Amino acid sequence: MPTHTATPTWTPASWRDRTARQQPEYPDSAELASVLKHIAKLPPLVTSWEANELRTLLAEAAHGRRFLLQGGDCAERFDECAADILSNRFKVLLQMSLVLVYGLNKPIVRVGRLAGQFAKPRSSSTETRGDTTLPSYRGDIINGIGFSAESRTPDPQRLHTAYNHSASTLNFVRALSEGGFADLNHPEHWQLDFVKHSPLADEYEAIVRSIRESLNFTQTVAEGPIPGLRSVSFYTSHEALLLPYEEVMTRYVEHQEGYYNLGTHFPWIGKRTGHPDEAHVEYMRGLSNPVALKVGPDMTPSMLTGLINRLNPDNEWGKLTLITRMGAQGVGDLLPRLIRAVEAQGAHVLWCCDPMHGNTERTTNGYKTRRFRIILSELEQTFAIHKAEGTHLGGVHFELTGENVTECIGGARGLTENDLAEAYTSHVDPRLNVEQALEMALSIVRLYRNGAAR
Repeated sequence: MPTHTATPTWTPASWRDRTARQQPEYPDSAELASVLKHIAKLPPLVTSWEANELRTLLAEAAHGRRFLLQGGDCAERFDECAADILSNRFKVLLQMSLVLVYGLNKPIVRVGRLAGQFAKPRSSSTETRGDTTLPSYRGDIINGIGFSAESRTPDPQRLHTAYNHSASTLNFVRALSEGGFADLNHPEHWQLDFVKHSPLADEYEAIVRSIRESLNFTQTVAEGPIPGLRSVSFYTSHEALLLPYEEVMTRYVEHQEGYYNLGTHFPWIGKRTGHPDEAHVEYMRGLSNPVALKVGPDMTPSMLTGLINRLNPDNEWGKLTLITRMGAQGVGDLLPRLIRAVEAQGAHVLWCCDPMHGNTERTTNGYKTRRFRIILSELEQTFAIHKAEGTHLGGVHFELTGENVTECIGGARGLTENDLAEAYTSHVDPRLNVEQALEMALSIVRLYRNGAAR
């Protein structure tokens, strides 16, 4: 596989000469330097082979031969690095991928927002409550959620904790994905208790029965078990936001002749940090990992084509994924112009839709939420636009959880504003619960079967 060789002017630290947005101010720079020096000596969390393998799969998704399912928590919490929580997050992605494999009749590329999604960008660097103003909570890798000076002060030791929790999470997920937990012969093991009482239970169970019958038939004809059904490939991703940490997780791999971020398979640049001449783009342009770019409503065609040139200068398939998050109201006007610019450039990209981040609102009772029907509307419009433009939407990106939360309004159970208080546990963004995530997967299948998706 061809690898991207960084230009002579690029190093993992060259971002330090550029404007770096969304970075915390650590009170003790010497302590930060000491922590980073120690982490730089620790083993990598992923391998370059895995990153290259994912890039190959993303290239196939860009050609329509696979479909990318990327999802997970808005921001991981240290106190949620627990077996039941992690296995439930893994389960919901398995359930969604089961529905998509069955309905789309193509392999699914499973990528979790986990094992490193500890940093979050914020619209303001400070938060004020009453007469007190403190630094904003920027994720557990940086500071704490508690509203006190001690909690909100950026702490370099949290980088050690983030590394350790990422390693534990990745080790557990690998064991689940490779140790029989994902065995297609037993999809009933993926059930979560409250899904059984969901209005969607019958539809999901019909899919499970159909898959089981097909497997039984195939294994009968083959006169034995079918290889490859006991495990699934699973990859990690996170927003490469906290650049000092990402820098020390970046290692030169001799046999690949390239630099890889070995803290994740698939790093991405967020909407707030995708400035062509600034630090995050400078850092990402030298990586040999597959990378992604969030594309928001303020992205212009010329800015996007310039970013593509910087992030994928060799125009490799599978190298760059564009994750659009326009908002349901603006996608119809904004996305076609961007698609046409990318097509005119002849750029090789994978298009992916994040229908959640452009559709966040505040309710009258003060909750930050998203409405299921609006999320689905942006997704439906995005599929339709790509079909009309002759391009291919090859993936979706959701914030979701395996817990029975009430953070997004609507869905099959019809959650309302009044229901949000029942189980609202996110400290950052509202997430789809299992029922809503499963319904979203079923909706994608309906779009394909109705001919609305290309």
